[in-house]
Amino acid sequence: MNSLLGRAAALLFPDTEGRHGVLPPLLVVLTFVTGLVDAVSYLGLDRVFVANMTGNVVFLGFALAGDVQLSATASLLAAGSFVVGAWLGGRIAPRVARPLRLFALIVGAHAVLVAAALVLDATADVRDVLIVLLALGMGLQNAVVGKLAVPDLNTTVLTRTLTGLAADRFGPASVRRFVSVAAMFAGALVGGLLQLRHGTVAALAPALALLALVALTASLPGAAAPRAQ
Repeated sequence: MNSLLGRAAALLFPDTEGRHGVLPPLLVVLTFVTGLVDAVSYLGLDRVFVANMTGNVVFLGFALAGDVQLSATASLLAAGSFVVGAWLGGRIAPRVARPLRLFALIVGAHAVLVAAALVLDATADVRDVLIVLLALGMGLQNAVVGKLAVPDLNTTVLTRTLTGLAADRFGPASVRRFVSVAAMFAGALVGGLLQLRHGTVAALAPALALLALVALTASLPGAAAPRAQ
């Protein structure tokens, strides 16, 4: 597994001599998960994003302006929970010396939050709680990804990625950016299909499985730890 991930990382970063270890392909998987989870939140939880905070700020403005299809409460819950998750991630990071261990820990916590959301959705109608849990997880994820600072693979925001893809000359960074955009699009497409046709549990289940797989892979003894940023 690590050998396969190492080859994928070398394709994404051919000029860094493995400095980021196995993180690049794992971050691509997390980008796919972002598409899945935002599909659930937007299509199934009051038209709100739990990963795309730019969208939530805009939605909050629209809701306060009188758009009845958007919920100011849901936007505030998502943004507030995301900030709390990011704050927690920022407090945890200095306590974990090895970046890859920190990554595994945070992604594992994110998986637990998604699992809790999945169970709650299957047993009760608690949309606000689901928004809180999913946004907390995305805040945690964003914090650790920001600390690791792997170029072009931030897992949740594509504005700068698309800008760089269009503005810069083609090169290894272009490949990473294209892969990142494609991963989020694919996650949103798969998540949208599952959410619309089968419901929240069906859409969150693959997100949980992928998060657990990423956390487990990052914690394996053979996983190469990247240098701290």
